[in-house]
Amino acid sequence: MRHAFLILVLPAALLAACATVPSAVSSTDGDFGDGAGVTAYGLFLAGEGALNDGRNRDAGAYFDRAAVDADDGPLLRERAFTAALLSGEVSKAAALAPQGEEIADSTAQLGRLVIAVDAIANGKGKLAREQLAGDTIAFPHRAAAVLLAPWAAATAGDLDSALVRPNVRGDRMVDFFGQYGQALLYERAKRYDEAETDFKALMSGDAPAEMIVLDYGAFLERRGRRADAIALYDDALEKIPDSVAVRVARSRADEKKSPPPMPSLRNGAAKVLLAPSATMISAKQNQLALAYLRLALRLNPDSDDAWLMLGDVQTSDGDMEAARTAYAHTRPNSPEYQSARAKLAWSYQNDKDSETALRLARESAAGGGTDARLTLSDLLRANEKYEESGQILSQLISETKKPDWRLLYARGVVYERLNRWPEAERDLEAALKLEADEPELLNYLGYSWIDRGLRLKEAMSMVERAVAANPKSGAMTDSLGWAYYRLGDFKKAVEFLETAVELEAGEPEINDHLGDAYWRVGRRDEAVFQWRRVLTLDPPEKIRAAAEAKLKSGLGPDGPASSPKIAEQSPR
Repeated sequence: MRHAFLILVLPAALLAACATVPSAVSSTDGDFGDGAGVTAYGLFLAGEGALNDGRNRDAGAYFDRAAVDADDGPLLRERAFTAALLSGEVSKAAALAPQGEEIADSTAQLGRLVIAVDAIANGKGKLAREQLAGDTIAFPHRAAAVLLAPWAAATAGDLDSALVRPNVRGDRMVDFFGQYGQALLYERAKRYDEAETDFKALMSGDAPAEMIVLDYGAFLERRGRRADAIALYDDALEKIPDSVAVRVARSRADEKKSPPPMPSLRNGAAKVLLAPSATMISAKQNQLALAYLRLALRLNPDSDDAWLMLGDVQTSDGDMEAARTAYAHTRPNSPEYQSARAKLAWSYQNDKDSETALRLARESAAGGGTDARLTLSDLLRANEKYEESGQILSQLISETKKPDWRLLYARGVVYERLNRWPEAERDLEAALKLEADEPELLNYLGYSWIDRGLRLKEAMSMVERAVAANPKSGAMTDSLGWAYYRLGDFKKAVEFLETAVELEAGEPEINDHLGDAYWRVGRRDEAVFQWRRVLTLDPPEKIRAAAEAKLKSGLGPDGPASSPKIAEQSPR
């Protein structure tokens, strides 16, 4: 539900009216024309429609116009506040923050949080502390308020209060990021031993958080301890080898370049706000995540982490135009830049604009970066440009100091699609030796053997292990069902293929497979239904032609082979 965090209960008649925006105010760009026939109520409904569609800036414009023509009531003020906050106009949201007995508690609490953040951004620590004081801000905004409180105190010049670690009983996220903020503030207070004690405590565990590694390493570099920083980065890269940011930091320290400056009070406050933002993303509370990210960006407009997360939230919400704008904000010299460029390219690929996707990927890969070239290889494979994809993968494999199963797997897929099976098998087996329990590898190699009539008992066991490890994967369940089909056990094939269709109802190939299996067990009408359904799902040309041929001939399947599934690599 959108904007559920405001906990507003609207009358049923108003909810129904919000579903249809009056034509006189149905603009998508805030253009109200000459205003003829536009009522305050109509403008309010238009604002509601824009807010529900994620067009937050348009919504704010509608609510502003409605306020001119009507009493500035609490409901209108709440909606204008929400629209301003979600569109990134945080100072405006702070000015509109609704207060008073008639306002829902959660809305009033969010308003105080917004006022506090805007005050910290303006250097008004006393005002920020007043808004965050005591227990005035409760769930769901309590964690964010508690993490910000030390930074408000530091902004107000009260260093003793700033160094008190935040605490919310039972909240491990506040414990962790409260200690993180304390480490940063100890450094500002020149209490370096205590800062390092906090950093070391935060580094405990099997997989250290990238943010902690980067800030602890930068702290060591600023203290002139480059060797210790390099050792820290090397140890982290053993545990998180895909971290571009840690690799960049390691190169900087090794080349004796200047370390990043100590975070300002504004930037430190922005850093701790990323924690509740990530928590809300994990909980699929995208509106709250969007609100917190807007607050973080008010404190630090150059936070590449926040822009990247914002783009991800907007992508999840289907607002691709806004997501692309967010990704474009990342700076070219930042560790997040290549990830943002990859996601930008994939956003066009997912919109079926492969030309733009490949152009963007080629531009990024021209710089020679490993991740950029890998993204280009993935996109080339997604567009069936296998030769070029394989050439890039071979170059990447030759450059790695130790084998990477993902690169071998990807090249194995390319070789299989090029009908170069011996080379494909070699790469896939090599990848499986490196990552013996990886479901994607088990599925792909196991099915490939089954499809070729090779090592059937071993192959079937591998596909079954893949499905057991990832039972919610429609693609893997389809592979198991299709394996049974290829082995002639059509009844068992139907069982698994029906499950696969339930898991991924819109996947044309799975529906096509189920139609074939129905045909083999004598369920001819259901088979015809499945093949007709395939044609409604925008299938690839090969699958479309097969379905049309089966429908036209009336003879059903003649045992066509099917390629095993691979989930295309997501942007990194």
